[in-house]
Amino acid sequence: MPPRHRLLAALVAVTWGLNFPAIHLSLEQFPPFFLVALRWALVAVPTLLLVPRPRVAWRWIIGYGLGFGVLQFAFLYLAMENGMPAGLASLVLQSSAPFTVLLAAVLLRERLTGRQGLGVAVAVTGLAGIAVHRAGLDGGAALLPVVLTLCGGLGWALGNLCNRRAQPDSPFRLMLWMSVVPPLPMLALALAIEGPERIRASLTGLTSPTGLAALGGLLFTVLVATLVGSGLWTWLMVRHPSSVVAPFSMLVPVVGIGSSWLVLDESPAPAELLLGGLVVGGVLLGSVQGRRRTAPPAHEAPAGAGDPPVRDHGSGTTEPAEVSPPAR
Repeated sequence: MPPRHRLLAALVAVTWGLNFPAIHLSLEQFPPFFLVALRWALVAVPTLLLVPRPRVAWRWIIGYGLGFGVLQFAFLYLAMENGMPAGLASLVLQSSAPFTVLLAAVLLRERLTGRQGLGVAVAVTGLAGIAVHRAGLDGGAALLPVVLTLCGGLGWALGNLCNRRAQPDSPFRLMLWMSVVPPLPMLALALAIEGPERIRASLTGLTSPTGLAALGGLLFTVLVATLVGSGLWTWLMVRHPSSVVAPFSMLVPVVGIGSSWLVLDESPAPAELLLGGLVVGGVLLGSVQGRRRTAPPAHEAPAGAGDPPVRDHGSGTTEPAEVSPPAR
């Protein structure tokens, strides 16, 4: 991965890290399943009206939407409502990276190098340590939110693989069209589990300080974390193997824990910080690649093509029609 693309991956980490305090503020007003439906509906409606569908089979759009949009955020929001701290959630959700690397090796037959395998092992050790630590808190009650967040990480990984297999003509439009999948199933879950009364109550008092903070968090989630962050992520996933891009997501906790400390006054336990260091160490180890080739892959775009997809790829006119992973 060239340095410019690594910087873009780091930018995604910043936007997604700041997203966790934003989600926390939104959950102060809205129930979790309804919030997921609302989040994706705000993207899906203009997408259906204004954005042409990418040349991708519906099975990959649906699979991407169910994994990335439904499973990831349903489990994450439910975990945070049940006591998962925002900063710690930003860390545990990065289980998607080792999940993606391992699933890509098994299902997509992407070669797992020794360095990447060691990085995954280090990261998993840190995540397992956090789970054990949380299991010892509050009589074990603190473990359930961790398990829910891990389920969200698995959903993210499954979405990554569908994104990878889609080979879209426009990754950004694929990300937008993925958003049409979650709203209806999540609204059905919200009505069945949270109930119409709770949903109706959450739509009142939106001009109060809590309501305004919730709306601000929702707008950040939709405009910045989803459109900018997920758009860049999709763009990178198409150009590089999953095992190279996915580990950058484990840098998100650096921003997530720091911003949660500043905004929400969350103070993670020293043991969790130390174990989180293992997770971050795993991503740094797994993302370093040897310099085996002297020429860029044939599918890499010329200088300037690394600009954010929001500007360059929103119309789908500059995206290659077919992209294959580089040989390793």
